[in-house]
Amino acid sequence: MPEGNFAASLIWRPGGEPAALALRSFVASLALRDALADMGVAGLTLKWPNDVLLGGGKLAGILLESPSPGTLVLGIGINLIAAPDPAAVEARALRPVSLLAGSGLRITPEEMLDRLAPAFAAREAQMQAWGFAPIRTEWLAHAAGLGQTLTARTGTDTVEGTFEDVDDTGQLVLRTAKGPHRVAAGDVFFGG
Repeated sequence: MPEGNFAASLIWRPGGEPAALALRSFVASLALRDALADMGVAGLTLKWPNDVLLGGGKLAGILLESPSPGTLVLGIGINLIAAPDPAAVEARALRPVSLLAGSGLRITPEEMLDRLAPAFAAREAQMQAWGFAPIRTEWLAHAAGLGQTLTARTGTDTVEGTFEDVDDTGQLVLRTAKGPHRVAAGDVFFGG
């Protein structure tokens, strides 16, 4: 991680059903978007399942792991100052962008944490109180590529379709020639 960028992990036991643990990527991406928008950053969108985009480039990524039943590790990496070299990422992947280059905003990792922590606490409280439905609705309001053609690559296949929805379990719903296709996990690329 280049000096000045943000990398942090939160380890906790959020409770609830195991299937709900994966929904925390939506909680975290919304919280990160909230924190950045509150600082005046415009042009933010959310890429299924766990990226935050700035001006169409990948600004941040979120990773979830569950090392033991009920325990969740939420990792967040944000390109605050520097972004990876575009030549170092997969050919179809989004170009990386830094907050500094994409918005002109220069903040420290500590300042980012001070903004992100309360934003995450608010979104997590919303999830605890009302479930995934309001998180899903808000996430879709900021979704990148909604209504556009996407390619989803899972460990076993590749599916192309129109990004139609995210269902109530967090799965990506693509409209294909064969009907709706749900993707539980995978890499998503914009365009056909």
